[in-house]
Amino acid sequence: MEENKRVIKDCKVVIIGGSAGSLQALLQILPFIEKPISFAIVIVVHRKQSDEQTLEALLALKSQLKVKEVEDKVKLESGFIYIAPSNYHLLFEKNETLSLDTSEKINYSRPSIDVSFESAAEIYGTHLIGILLSGSNSDGTIGLRAIQAVGGISVVQNPLSADMPFMPNNAILHTTPDFVLSTDEILEFIKEINQAL
Repeated sequence: MEENKRVIKDCKVVIIGGSAGSLQALLQILPFIEKPISFAIVIVVHRKQSDEQTLEALLALKSQLKVKEVEDKVKLESGFIYIAPSNYHLLFEKNETLSLDTSEKINYSRPSIDVSFESAAEIYGTHLIGILLSGSNSDGTIGLRAIQAVGGISVVQNPLSADMPFMPNNAILHTTPDFVLSTDEILEFIKEINQAL
């Protein structure tokens, strides 16, 4: 736990992945994060292209933090929420930009949570926190493992608080998350990260 506290103090990116049922969880967390924050929040969720603007508009309306549209090669800055667009994999580059990729779907999904988590782990290492929310497939488990392998922190939504518990259950079954938290506890966890910086 002491090691986790050390990592939290150096956090540069909180990446959150989810699928079915994760919108509700995001709306219980993100609107209550107060600015300023000293890290970026990146959201990678499975959604239909027809829902493209819904999540951005909703979070921009409800969140105290500014929501930035992700375009290819956009600079990642602390204090903002970034949302992966539908039908693209979201990748992290060494120069702290985000890039978009149209390679094949992973776990039937693009964006893939695993792809983004693994890419973020490669760039941010111990400065990264990955959070996996509600969902109905196994995406995110491999990515959480990659985050842990480089010394980052993994957080999984408590399946009892998830609308679709399969995704968090799968992660708990196949990894050893640092924290298993309800949505209320995830909010407090993120607030603590900010206070630690």
